[in-house]
Amino acid sequence: MKIRCAIVDDEELARKLLEQYVLKIPQMELAGTYKSPLLLMEELSRGGIDLLFLDIQMPDITGTDFLRSLKEKPAVIFTTAYPEHALEGYELDVLDYLVKPIPFERFFRSVQKVSSFLKQPAAKQPPQPVQKEVAARDFLAVNADHKIYKIRYSEILYIEGLREYVSYYTTDGQRIIALESLKRLEEALPASGFMRIHKSYIIPLDKVKVVEGNMVHIADKKLPIGASYREDVLKKLFEK
Repeated sequence: MKIRCAIVDDEELARKLLEQYVLKIPQMELAGTYKSPLLLMEELSRGGIDLLFLDIQMPDITGTDFLRSLKEKPAVIFTTAYPEHALEGYELDVLDYLVKPIPFERFFRSVQKVSSFLKQPAAKQPPQPVQKEVAARDFLAVNADHKIYKIRYSEILYIEGLREYVSYYTTDGQRIIALESLKRLEEALPASGFMRIHKSYIIPLDKVKVVEGNMVHIADKKLPIGASYREDVLKKLFEK
């Protein structure tokens, strides 16, 4: 049977890549691509969408909030650069979780999983092994300099925002500059391990050794604490 699908992602390049992948698979039929979940509402109301490839971090509404708002849900595969939201996704019964950049082989396996699931009774739940695999991830996949960097959380010294870009400073002395929003990173990084301390900085809490006035010491760097962040920073750093 044909799987009729829709793609929702605010990034044009991501939409085009997924569209190319869909067109390679004979059993797939593309209903449309959308830069916002809100543009998909009318199509969903008409029915006929079997599968939704849904990004999580989008300007108008997050993929998770959009999914919660639906009374009748198609099968859903999350597509995102941030694996940290995997558990939240599985609480919403998504079928799979693809981490960008998505290789075609991984995409194809996900489609096969959906095909098998759609043939099963509606009451049967999605298989769980992928949840364990994704939940165990402890890194970011960062696109920069025409490369894909695998940056483990434990390797991050701090992250600096530079307008539309961010710089990742790592324990081995690297500075990796990527097109990204500091706000998105703040939402995506695990709150138990990272914190925004200034409009321009996110830090890993376990790398802070000293607080001096309105500065934190990380390795040989002193980073400023924004006035509006100071109370929360001190509480989180020194609470038992």
